Amino acid sequence: MSNAKSEREIQLIRASCELVVATFQMVERLIAPGITTGELDREIEKFIIGRGAWPAFKGYRGYPASSCISVESEVVHGIPGDRRLLSGEIVSVDIGVKLGDFYGDAAKTYAVGVVDDRRQTLMRVTREALYEGVARAIDGNRVSDISHAVQTRVEAAGFSVVRELVGHGLGRRLHEEPQVPNYGSTRRGPRLSTGMVLAIEPMVNAGSHEVDTGDDGWTVRTRDGQPSAHFEHTLVVRQGAAEILTKGL
Repeated sequence: MSNAKSEREIQLIRASCELVVATFQMVERLIAPGITTGELDREIEKFIIGRGAWPAFKGYRGYPASSCISVESEVVHGIPGDRRLLSGEIVSVDIGVKLGDFYGDAAKTYAVGVVDDRRQTLMRVTREALYEGVARAIDGNRVSDISHAVQTRVEAAGFSVVRELVGHGLGRRLHEEPQVPNYGSTRRGPRLSTGMVLAIEPMVNAGSHEVDTGDDGWTVRTRDGQPSAHFEHTLVVRQGAAEILTKGL
């Protein structure tokens, strides 16, 4: 199963991804102590709709907001609301865009004000693990080569990867096959081929990999209450080196 896209389809996915990047650039100017997650979400929605696209998460399987904003021990799928960001916290923002018939998707974790060394290291290692995975997203490799590279970088730093949640393919749908776990042995799973579009997204916990889903049915939190970071790129599998479509985050 390759699920490869044509070059025309890739160009349309690229346009969605460029809007994702532009939205993150707007978000970066707003992240500061005192802003609420709901205020951020409203600005994200306004920005995307104002450019003729749709926030892909809004209404997806009943999700009530335009972005996922997850603070500190919230891993992913945090529902924006009245929570004010505090200096010293980290916040993960996950944004999807549907432009025409095609999707783009990315995530980034930000420091709010000044954060401690442990949180800085957690963010740095998560980002490095993402790029270790990206480096394996080449024609002829297998999905688990990405997974193994992510896990190896994370665990070498003493952190843990979330196992219940995965990256994914995307295109005309927000989530397509193949699933891309962040752990596993090499040389297993579907073979990668040129033109496949993947969203690779390490979710990394400072403590245990164990997580729970909150009563809202969406917000995933670390079981031990320790902070978590999340970075994600959409890319195209190519020969020799992957092409990152969300480059510029």
